[in-house]
Amino acid sequence: MVELFTSQGCSSCPPADKVLGDLASDPSVIALSLPIDYWDYLGWKDTLADSRFSARQKAYSHMRGDRAVYTPQAVVNGTANVLGSDRAGIENAAVRTQKADGVMSVPVTVTQSGRQIKVSVAEASGRSGEVWICAVSKQVPITIARGENRGQRITYHNVVRNMLKVADWNGRAGSWTVPLENISRDGVDATAVYVQDGSRDKPGVMLGAAFNSLNAPLN
Repeated sequence: MVELFTSQGCSSCPPADKVLGDLASDPSVIALSLPIDYWDYLGWKDTLADSRFSARQKAYSHMRGDRAVYTPQAVVNGTANVLGSDRAGIENAAVRTQKADGVMSVPVTVTQSGRQIKVSVAEASGRSGEVWICAVSKQVPITIARGENRGQRITYHNVVRNMLKVADWNGRAGSWTVPLENISRDGVDATAVYVQDGSRDKPGVMLGAAFNSLNAPLN
């Protein structure tokens, strides 16, 4: 799983946004864009940014102990910190982190039935963490009028538009139902679910994840 912390106001981010788009087309990778808001003062307010993503990026840095918070930054499998435009670095981090105990070892499924999303997590004795669901827009083209990327039209891929904690997970198999209305935003056409060790404020390794396109975009 790759999380890209990016910003419309960052001149170094467009190459990383393209890399994220390429990764998003790989069915073996769950690649998400999480636009941050701390560069908004540079002259262009990021139209997709969410302060929760800025907080998540900072929480990762505290847990790693390196205090590295920048854009474009990719966090791979909840542990590795990589320059977001460095595809080879991201791929190497994916291989390296897969060897860590528990990383992406828990089967997760997410399916849609009408206006409900069903989330299922398999049993994994001795594990625990949190289950989260993300509302995702698979492609969002943005024309940037001001700031460092003035005049550029950039397509952002798998943009997280909302996040909701589904459950605390104690290692036992479990299933939960989430009404689409609980995560709805304009243009949302997919969902991503992940199980992560630790908590929102102290995120650990990514234990499992799944991605599912919706039958119709949310309006």
